[in-house]
Amino acid sequence: MQVKVHTHKCIGAGACVHAAPKVFDQDDQGIVIVLQKQPTADLHASVHEAIEACPAAVIQFEAGDE
Repeated sequence: MQVKVHTHKCIGAGACVHAAPKVFDQDDQGIVIVLQKQPTADLHASVHEAIEACPAAVIQFEAGDE
């Protein structure tokens, strides 16, 4: 599974960081940074929480080249 974000639509709420701090961070302007594009299986649930928590709906978690 691969994490993709639409950073140009990010509003800097930080909900993703709170839900999945091992996968997401924020830059100096609050815009989401993906720390792990292909997180391990033990982090998948927290990525799904981040997707649900994101008010701008900028996060996707898709099947990718693993």
